[in-house]
Amino acid sequence: MKTIVVCSGGLDSVTLAHKVAAEHNLHSLISFDYGQRHKKELDYAARAARDLGVKHHIVDLTPVGALLTGSSLTSDDIAVPDGHYAEETMRITVVPNRNAIMLAVAFGAAASAGADAVAAAVHGGDHFIYPDCRPDFIKSFQIMQNHALEGVRDVSLYTPFLHGSKADIAAEAGRLGVPIDRTWSCYKGGETHCGRCGTCVERREALELARVPDPTVYVDRDYWKQARAEHMARSLGASPTPSARAGAQTSRD
Repeated sequence: MKTIVVCSGGLDSVTLAHKVAAEHNLHSLISFDYGQRHKKELDYAARAARDLGVKHHIVDLTPVGALLTGSSLTSDDIAVPDGHYAEETMRITVVPNRNAIMLAVAFGAAASAGADAVAAAVHGGDHFIYPDCRPDFIKSFQIMQNHALEGVRDVSLYTPFLHGSKADIAAEAGRLGVPIDRTWSCYKGGETHCGRCGTCVERREALELARVPDPTVYVDRDYWKQARAEHMARSLGASPTPSARAGAQTSRD
């Protein structure tokens, strides 16, 4: 299955690229510059392509991104929130229709390149916040593309992590030998991972749960424990106590 992987340079999509390279036929990686608040992730996607020995295409969607306002990922005047990935505050990171736009371009590229599939690293943890990561969207998008490319090329949407967790992806990264420190997750885009934004917290938590060593440098390496404790307490309708924060560590601890 000749496959183009949509790659942001993050842990999920780089792991997916390694999975496709190991189990299928990795054609290339495709990334998107949509005017996001930093470009570090694109550098990490380029590294992944070099590591895997495939071409890397960066599509300039900055004029489109300029229309997708109201997100902390595209507007510098909107702060990226700290806390757990599954908190309501993370909704400010939604970029409307982002995946739909990117996947439509990727499908066109795949059809033109004679590829059989486009791979995307959406997973179960994305479903709460991002509507264009949910199973219904993936199913509907495939139906739409079947019509859009009818008689041109059969291209499937490969989403092996769709019903899995971030920890499942972390475990897969460990199994495949993915160089964790050559991936970028932080939404803030500083010199190192902040350790406090939703994606940093999710990354730290997942690697701990999967018992995969995390060589990533974080400004605040242990904040994820507090964020996880507070999220669990809110989910249970309770106020997090200092002891709960200290005790709400993963099963590894």
